Amino acid sequence: MQTLFDALSLGSLYALGALGIALIFGVMRLVNFAHGDVISFSIFGLLWPSVDAVAIVFAGELPWFLLIPFVLAMGAGLSVLSEIIVFRRFRRANPATMMIASFALGFVIRYFLLMLFSSRPKSISLLPALSQPVEILGARIPLLQVITIAATIAILFALTAFLKRTRFGLEMRAAAENFTMARMLGVRANRVIMGAFALSGALAAAIGLILAAQTGTVDIQMGASVMLMAFIATVIGGLGSLPGAVLAGFLLGAASVVMQTVLPIDARPFRDAFVYGAVILVLIFRPQGLIAARGTKERV
Repeated sequence: MQTLFDALSLGSLYALGALGIALIFGVMRLVNFAHGDVISFSIFGLLWPSVDAVAIVFAGELPWFLLIPFVLAMGAGLSVLSEIIVFRRFRRANPATMMIASFALGFVIRYFLLMLFSSRPKSISLLPALSQPVEILGARIPLLQVITIAATIAILFALTAFLKRTRFGLEMRAAAENFTMARMLGVRANRVIMGAFALSGALAAAIGLILAAQTGTVDIQMGASVMLMAFIATVIGGLGSLPGAVLAGFLLGAASVVMQTVLPIDARPFRDAFVYGAVILVLIFRPQGLIAARGTKERV
């Protein structure tokens, strides 16, 4: 049971990250490599610039029901701002140009944080009550792990309902399938793209909250490892496929935890190599991804 909860918890992080990347790719065909830096920025928005090892936490004065929306708004706001200032200028450019622009934006965000906070990790006490263990089916699980899994499932159901039941969600799905045709039918491009960036940024901020609460530290590169695995999950799930991204995220999390458990002690430092080897095998047999996006399927 402990292994199962660990797999679900890690898979939740990868699924949220892959979902944020897939949302942007669906409407803009953009692989946003600045997504990991949005994760870091969202949490650093809670800190005053400090040269000390222990940061001054603005969040300590906020109750949790104000803290969580504040962090989510930071991520959504930064993502929307990046779309308005940067990516809107590249809509007619080829995907490689947009990808390079996202790399550049990520470095700008990272060095802006470096200028304010230095490269040293900062200690942060974020929702400390969530570190208390609870017993479920014989396994002692940190409460944060349980909340992470439950929150991820709730987000997935809410996002599914949003995409299928609301007009804005239908417009976003139509834009992901055929953006040109959607615009011809009256879908407002700016509104759909900004909505996708806002959702993606909020998902990045949620990952930042979980990571900061789990580790008790924040670092300007804290989103890099999650971003890498989330991008891999997006690819093997099927670029542009939201269900595929979520499924692949959970599968990657499960593979990482299971290999950490079953591999011999001497081989555990090379766990990621085995995970990436499995990814290569998946792509050899399913190059289109586990669940191909409808917009990429050939029409006759």
